[in-house]
Amino acid sequence: MTDAADPRTLQEAERIAEALVFASAQPVSEAFIADRLPHGVDVHELMWRLKVNYASRGVNLVQVGDHWAFRTAADLSFVIRTDENEVRKLSRAALEVLAIVAYHQPVTRAEIEEVRGVQTSKGTLDVLMEAGWVRFRGRRRSPGRPVTLGTTKEFLDHFGLEELRDLPGVEELKGAGLLSSRIPANFNIPLPSMNDELTDDEDPITQLDLEELGLLTPRSEADE
Repeated sequence: MTDAADPRTLQEAERIAEALVFASAQPVSEAFIADRLPHGVDVHELMWRLKVNYASRGVNLVQVGDHWAFRTAADLSFVIRTDENEVRKLSRAALEVLAIVAYHQPVTRAEIEEVRGVQTSKGTLDVLMEAGWVRFRGRRRSPGRPVTLGTTKEFLDHFGLEELRDLPGVEELKGAGLLSSRIPANFNIPLPSMNDELTDDEDPITQLDLEELGLLTPRSEADE
């Protein structure tokens, strides 16, 4: 039986975890890493130890929800050069919608429009989904069964957030000049859902739902 406390076992586990994250272009889940480590190793504790070891280096190990990835240290981003085209800048409408989804999720299109006070075009949502930052979560258990929207792990990764609770609060937004200092006393920013689990008033999206949303080609009778 493997002794997880043995220094050589822990060192080998660190090397394996490091290699798995380094070799992946996308953040790697703790479950994926755990399946490949010696039996009995605490993967979360191991990853945090690696994170501390990389904190002062040119690349940092960062947590994205329950996933991990290597990223260039924030203070060295200015030395990185790339010939790739910049990601298209989001319109004001897209930024507003993204912020509402992030803070209010799970949220429906009608609820987004209620917050913004204007209609939201399908094109705006398409841009956010193509970027990989917004996804369909489920369907609300209410008349019409509207689709609910939420953010993705790619959203957290792109904006340097480990989890949704790292989204800036009122004081941080005011400090960044994104909120007026004379906002109403009762103004508050909602606390977003902290996990990807469906809420009590959401149903999972089915094959028929995906076809209705245009995400899958309807199956013919011959396919059934």
